[in-house]
Amino acid sequence: MAERGQLPLPAKRLCSRPGYGSGCRLGQLVGGTRLGSGALCAGPAAAAAAAALGLLPFGKTQSPETLLDIAARKVAEKWPFQRVEERFERIPEPVQRRIVYWSFPRSEREICMYSSFNTDAEDYTAVPGGTTAGTVPSGGADTAATDESLLSFRRGIALLDGGCVDNVLQVGFHLSGTVTEPAIQSEPETVCNVAISFDRCKITSVTCSCRNKDIFYCVHVVALSLYRIRKPDQVKLHLPISETLFQMNRDQLQKFAQYLITVHHTEVLPTAQKLADEILSQNSEISQVHGAPDPTAGASIDDENCWHLDEEQVQEQVKLFLSQAGYHGSGKQLNLLFAKVREMLKMRDSNGARMLTLITEQFMADRHLLLWRQQGTAMTDKYRQLWDELDSLNKPHRTVFTRAIEACDLHWQDSHLQHIISSDLYTNYCCHDDTENSLFDSHGRPLWHEHVPTACARVDALRSHGYPQEALRLAIAIVNTLRRQQQKQLEMFQAQKKELLHKGVTSITNLEGWVGHPLDPIGTLFSSLMEACRVDDESFHGFSNTESVEQCKSLEYHHLPAHRFLEEGESYLTLAVEVALIGLGQQRIMPDGLYAQEKVCRNEEQLISKLQEIDLDDTLVKIFRNQAVFLLEAGPYSGLGEIIHRESVPMHTFAKYLFTSLLPHDAELAYKTALRAMCSSTTYIDQHQRERETALRESEPGLRGTCIKDSNTTCQDCIKGLWQERGSGTERDWLLVLESMVPSGDVSRPHHIASVVPNRYPRWFTLSHIESQQCELASTMLTAAKGDVRRLETVLESIQKNIHSSSHIFKLAQDAFKIATLMDSLRDITLLKVSLELGLQVMRMTLSTLNWRRREMVRWLVTCATEIGVYALDSIMQNWFTLFTPTEATSIVATTVMSNSTIVHLHLDCHQQEKLASSARTLALQCAVKDPQNCALSALTLCEKDHIAFETAYQIVLDAAATSMSYSQLFTIARYMEHRGYPMRAYKLATLAMTHLNLSYNQDTHPAINDVLWACALSHSLGKNELAAIIPLVVKSIKCATVLSDILRRCTLTTPGMVGLHGRRNSGKLMSLDKAPLRQLLDATIGAYINTTHSRLTHISPRHYSEFIEFLSKARESFLMAHDGHIQFTQFIDNLKQIYKGKKKLMMLVRERFG
Repeated sequence: MAERGQLPLPAKRLCSRPGYGSGCRLGQLVGGTRLGSGALCAGPAAAAAAAALGLLPFGKTQSPETLLDIAARKVAEKWPFQRVEERFERIPEPVQRRIVYWSFPRSEREICMYSSFNTDAEDYTAVPGGTTAGTVPSGGADTAATDESLLSFRRGIALLDGGCVDNVLQVGFHLSGTVTEPAIQSEPETVCNVAISFDRCKITSVTCSCRNKDIFYCVHVVALSLYRIRKPDQVKLHLPISETLFQMNRDQLQKFAQYLITVHHTEVLPTAQKLADEILSQNSEISQVHGAPDPTAGASIDDENCWHLDEEQVQEQVKLFLSQAGYHGSGKQLNLLFAKVREMLKMRDSNGARMLTLITEQFMADRHLLLWRQQGTAMTDKYRQLWDELDSLNKPHRTVFTRAIEACDLHWQDSHLQHIISSDLYTNYCCHDDTENSLFDSHGRPLWHEHVPTACARVDALRSHGYPQEALRLAIAIVNTLRRQQQKQLEMFQAQKKELLHKGVTSITNLEGWVGHPLDPIGTLFSSLMEACRVDDESFHGFSNTESVEQCKSLEYHHLPAHRFLEEGESYLTLAVEVALIGLGQQRIMPDGLYAQEKVCRNEEQLISKLQEIDLDDTLVKIFRNQAVFLLEAGPYSGLGEIIHRESVPMHTFAKYLFTSLLPHDAELAYKTALRAMCSSTTYIDQHQRERETALRESEPGLRGTCIKDSNTTCQDCIKGLWQERGSGTERDWLLVLESMVPSGDVSRPHHIASVVPNRYPRWFTLSHIESQQCELASTMLTAAKGDVRRLETVLESIQKNIHSSSHIFKLAQDAFKIATLMDSLRDITLLKVSLELGLQVMRMTLSTLNWRRREMVRWLVTCATEIGVYALDSIMQNWFTLFTPTEATSIVATTVMSNSTIVHLHLDCHQQEKLASSARTLALQCAVKDPQNCALSALTLCEKDHIAFETAYQIVLDAAATSMSYSQLFTIARYMEHRGYPMRAYKLATLAMTHLNLSYNQDTHPAINDVLWACALSHSLGKNELAAIIPLVVKSIKCATVLSDILRRCTLTTPGMVGLHGRRNSGKLMSLDKAPLRQLLDATIGAYINTTHSRLTHISPRHYSEFIEFLSKARESFLMAHDGHIQFTQFIDNLKQIYKGKKKLMMLVRERFG
């Protein structure tokens, strides 16, 4: 951070001397004698001690630290120098020097913090003596790969280590020096003048001539600061300049002033003259003030002791980031600023609050707020995230409590609440009833009925303000209330189940989910209870049964002795686990907005990760069983119930955790839970968009809730192998997909089930995450079901019905294949079949859609089928038209099946080889009929060893040549035929290709030219008759003069093929240009040159004149091949001269070359 100007740093305070009319400066004169003359203020003993201390070398660790250094260091840390002067009448010069010496910062961690974004303050631990432990390594090659956020600090170290810091001088509380920036490729060497003021071990201002504008210190300030910290003995130290001036007499002062003006006359002369005039004037302000400013004299009593922070730059940077908040980099920068505020607050740096205030002011002044207010639009998710971050910084450790007060106007005067939080003995075994708002349950334990997030906010408030036991008591009462409410919900649903299943519609029971809620109620309860059951020497308190504690100190979490609010056998650990399961399993609606939805997913994963740290014992497994049963039977109160809302948050992540936790203890229940979760989001993923469009077209609102009873939404069909034994009755248990929801209003009565009209169709921004979690759940079940045929079939059926992403199904297929073919175990043929079935489904799903991984999927499917055996390969070839495109079937499937590697891998005998080859040839012929353009060549290749199949494929090509195939495809097949030894078939296909070709006069680089030349060469090699037959096609299709002349030249160089049709030998004479067919080709070539010449001259520019002359030279060569070619060319040139006589320069070039 460098200031924008190079003006002198302002003095902190005024320093006065006897000559100014004030008293003697403290510590400077003793009986009228200067300090330098031998008289010390405290007598001989003090003088001797001071002299000795002045000679004491710095850094001699073998000697104990002197009392002077200890005292000076403490004074330098705590007192402004003005207070020292006012407190003591006389201050010896050695004492002043040690105070000035120790006043500079001694730790590098603050330098790093003020020069870089993210730092870890714990890595920079100051140690006595001015050195630092854990300092950042020196610069050089090793720093190239370091964190970019420490770039300024690292560069400063590099400059220091490179010897770039020079002329370091400390005058009082002011440090100056020069830092040389080495030359680089694009910039010359630069020298920066750096000045630093400091006070009480903090840098209070910085100036650098580099004029760098940034929030943090520039590299030159860093380099100079580190030089002073690491090499204090190499810094020449002087007392404040006012002390030096005081030692001068009048002549010396005049000489000092004149020399100073002479050296810097261009800069200071106007200022010097102005000051001189004001001093000589009796009425000037300077003359009326005692003392004069000294920028090196340290801080005054009234100065705030804080590190230098460029507030203007903080404001400008935040304003810039907010104006670009739509960009990823800007949000990242703001988050880094938030992290810097946290770092400063953690280190108790007052600038943390200052920076937070500046950031908040800029947020409040942001123009986007006014724009959203005027337009009536909601804040974007990115801005909402930044505001949440800002809010949490403005209210540290009290965020939940403060928001609860603002939202709900909390008070603590309720007597029942006071009793709950104040005593463990608050129970009542008589005053309870079975009503909803009963204050006690049947066991006499107190209950607390309040909006759950609000009640949990109370718990968090108590914890944050130092009342852990009170928070724990209230948390237990809330959890007991939730458990009682859960039981009531189950009873309510069981009473209404038949009616609800018959109607097929219901409502979401909680629009405000507890997991992902801004107040984080479940997380608060879980953390409070887990803290109580975490045992260590410091944090454990509140229990007298120390023996029980000592017995379980080897564990991290423990079942601590029972609390009066808990049932027998319960503990804080079981309560924490249970409330986490209750919150995670709650059926709750998906909130609006990307940020809110991501927060739901993130909080769910965080809570599950905490649960995974706990080792399950029999007590906890029992809780898992009970909660899993409730989730399956609780209908609309459970995210895994039989009745789910179409916009309910899916349970895949939670179900995966339940599945893995229950599997070793109750596999049947684990699979039931996981399979139910697989169905939970099927309808939204598959039908939401279609129904949304339909609903928007409806002109009249109405109830749209339905019970979708099809293959996509049926639970019982998915889990029929687990709910009952095979062969027994198949009672249908429909999964009800609900579209209705409770209107915004009272959601505190979760047992009220009502049908209402749907009034919103939110976008699920996290849909891809939801689908991936569903895929992870399915993969976990597949892995666990290895070796169990019944469960594998059940899981497969569930995947096929409920997963709608081809990429995810393909991933599951690959996972199943890997699990089935692990090297350390035998192949699981059932799991391989599951893998193949999933692969086949992927093929069907992606057959008519674009998918960039399609070829990979096809190749993998063939590999999977190969692993299973011959019958699988034969099956996919027999049904190729439902799985592959013709191109894929021939180029990948059939080719791979007939490869030698497949034969070797499967150890096929001759009969099996022929069976697969027959199926492959049949597939190839079918593909060639369906798509001859792309499959004909592959079909011919695959059918080479079977004469009948090969002839059939060739006939398919001939039939398709006239209408369905392009000249390039026909030329490719023709070349293949020649390579296989069928020249006449190649010639036939080449002539068919020529009929589709059309080259204009300027297409002399057309890719088909090589094919045309090859076709003519083939015809020429076959004989005169074949050449005569193809030349009319060439003349008709090609208008490019250079191509025609090339063909003509080649035909006249050699004799047509020595072997013609039926083995008849040709005469061996060169063909005449005056007779057919070459005469026709010659005339066409000359005509093409004439037409091309006129076309070129129409739009020719001077830069193309030389190219045109060369073109005419080639034309003359073709003209001269005719017997009267010279005459024709002369007439042609004369016509050009007459027609284009206006192009004088060009015609002059024509005359020079052609006469």
